[in-house]
Amino acid sequence: MAGLSVKRVAFSSSLCARWSAMASTCSRGRFYSTQSQESQQAPEDEFHVNYLDGDRKGLVVFSMRRFRYKNAMGRNIIQRLMDAMNQVKFDTSVRCVIMRSEVPGVFCAGADLKERAQMSNAEVASFVQKLRYSVSELASLPMPTIAAIDGAALGGGLEMSLACDMRIASSNAKIGLVETSLAIIPGGGGTQRLPRAIGAPLAKELIFTSRVLDGFQAHKMGVVNHAVEQNSDGTAAYERALELAEEILPQGPIALRMAKQAINQGIEVDLSSGLKFEEAYYAQIIPTKDRIEGLTAFKEKRKPVYKGH
Repeated sequence: MAGLSVKRVAFSSSLCARWSAMASTCSRGRFYSTQSQESQQAPEDEFHVNYLDGDRKGLVVFSMRRFRYKNAMGRNIIQRLMDAMNQVKFDTSVRCVIMRSEVPGVFCAGADLKERAQMSNAEVASFVQKLRYSVSELASLPMPTIAAIDGAALGGGLEMSLACDMRIASSNAKIGLVETSLAIIPGGGGTQRLPRAIGAPLAKELIFTSRVLDGFQAHKMGVVNHAVEQNSDGTAAYERALELAEEILPQGPIALRMAKQAINQGIEVDLSSGLKFEEAYYAQIIPTKDRIEGLTAFKEKRKPVYKGH
């Protein structure tokens, strides 16, 4: 058994090295110097929740900041993500969430395989289950969500972005479900969400080949909504995500949530059943004050002021 344990650790370490190497190929530009953060970063600093104000009030930004490990999804950062989602889930003032990275050239390099190498088989199974659950929770957030991919989104990193409603990638992004090259399969929902996003044949091609796409290639295949040329600060996808969020913010917040639920549930069933979902969620909007405000503002030829009730 000891021999098997040593082999497992060695194999996992080699996977981590390959995964990290792929993530490093697109480390271009810097948001700011990260040397001190890498060497002295506290666990609570690996993930920030930022409530924007002014014209962007209602927009919340989830920022991954695990500098030394390229946002690899370890126990701590996953727990921080869970805490952040629980924080905004029932906050009706939150109208849109952007998921981004502050680590230069990386969105998320996937699972933390160094941490996983120290786990028993039972611990690995439990960890992957929690990872899958956290990604599903992200997909279930009631408000619109946008992933800003300014760099590598490999394996679990892409799975996280697929759980968002919309994705924006920079030109230097490296996007792919590369698990089959490591003799495993996507375990955070990738085998299910990618086919739903781009169709089964294309999803199979990408997963079977472990192909890594840049931002423009990902846009051409429908993996992301928009692709933008990277800027000198390495924040082009995030800047475009802010612009998209600014288009969403003025809309009726209850309507946004109901539309998301109707789409998410309707896409899983036949058209007739889907129309029933639409009917049910529309019914929840009829008694709202926001609906009356929309009609009144239209009649008075002014911008509506929605309050989420």
